[in-house]
Amino acid sequence: MMLEVSGLAAGYQGADVIRDVDFHVDSGEAVMIIGSNGAGKTTLFRSVLGLLAPSSGAVRFEGSDIVGMPAQRIARLGVSFVPAERHLFPRMTVQENLDLGAYPRRARAGMSDSLQWVYRLFPIIKERRNQAAGTLSGGEQQMLAIGRALMSRPNLLMLDEPSLGLSPLLTIEIFKLVEDIRREGVTVLLVEQNVYQALKVSDRAYVLETGRVTMCGQSGQLLADEGLRRSYLGL
Repeated sequence: MMLEVSGLAAGYQGADVIRDVDFHVDSGEAVMIIGSNGAGKTTLFRSVLGLLAPSSGAVRFEGSDIVGMPAQRIARLGVSFVPAERHLFPRMTVQENLDLGAYPRRARAGMSDSLQWVYRLFPIIKERRNQAAGTLSGGEQQMLAIGRALMSRPNLLMLDEPSLGLSPLLTIEIFKLVEDIRREGVTVLLVEQNVYQALKVSDRAYVLETGRVTMCGQSGQLLADEGLRRSYLGL
């Protein structure tokens, strides 16, 4: 078990947004968190990443309790995060943005190999390596944001809405890349509003509603669930 969250509660100004959340991610899996806007997905991610202190509960990464650890230390343990906003440095080149991803000490020694790995996964990014990041298309910027996260050689890659603002065709391409990354041995945890595409590339999923996990199971089973199809797929 790579990541184990149990009884987690967290929120803002004394009011919990998520309550008694349990979920886990096994090594090599792709796991999805489903939820509408306001369900608590961002609060959940922030709590796991050390950006928000939980009010109760436990978070364990590779067997170590990480509650209370600063975010930078959690990153050094092998957790990388791609926010929905991407947070690229637009005036810096693609290459320079990728170099920043190898900041953790554990990643610096293999920086050259990591760069070739990222370029193999994202050939278009290699072609654009001398371009300013701000001049890339939306899909290319998302690839760069994911590539930068991979430069740290993470054990767990956390993605927040990777298809946000992308066309349907680019969304399909991004999820194919997520599948490729998972095949390369990186464990993936993602939040995504394009539920259908995300369930196709994930092993398991958890449904978060008003701050609580209300359903979980294999992705194929959830795709066939009539209630979930009506609520999240419009089918």
